[in-house]
Amino acid sequence: MKILLGTHNHDKVKEIRAIMAMVSGIEVISIDDLAITVPDVVEDRDTIEGNAIKKASEIADLTGLPTLADDTGLFVRAMNWNPGVYAARYAGENCSYQDNRLKMLEEMKLLNDRYAEFRTVVAFCEPEKQIGTAKGVVVGSITREEFGEQGFGYDAIFRAEESGLTFGEMGGNEKHTISHRGRAFRAILPLLQTWLQKKTQES
Repeated sequence: MKILLGTHNHDKVKEIRAIMAMVSGIEVISIDDLAITVPDVVEDRDTIEGNAIKKASEIADLTGLPTLADDTGLFVRAMNWNPGVYAARYAGENCSYQDNRLKMLEEMKLLNDRYAEFRTVVAFCEPEKQIGTAKGVVVGSITREEFGEQGFGYDAIFRAEESGLTFGEMGGNEKHTISHRGRAFRAILPLLQTWLQKKTQES
């Protein structure tokens, strides 16, 4: 059974495919595997859950394929829980990962409270039907400089409380074990397994 990942982000696709390999009977494909062009979904909701559902539902309706889509926010306590849902474009439209990291380090350089949370919501939709959502959270802190060259996004400046390392210092498997995205996608696995069983019985 094919499930589409509703993202053009190759870094996300790589991470999610590694996690989804835990479910047998499901073939995970990305938007770039399709013969049709899928435009970016405008992420204009004010919550990560709203954006995840919008992406999954719109892409499922457009492609006719069951679709998984996620949205992630970085919530920093000393910055009034910003940038939150706007984390990907924190430094402006078409900004780079490094642009975002450097802006945050600069704005936080005089702040002693470094507490932060990464939160992810993943949504699963069939065409014209929302199946469900799942959430994942990891607690940590914003460092005062970059550490490590692994991962992407804010990984080099987010130190996970559970490991004492930034995501940028972790290998893929280590990161998947505790990351917000890993937790969200593992949390939705039971729903996918139930959905797959139902589809298998119907066919």
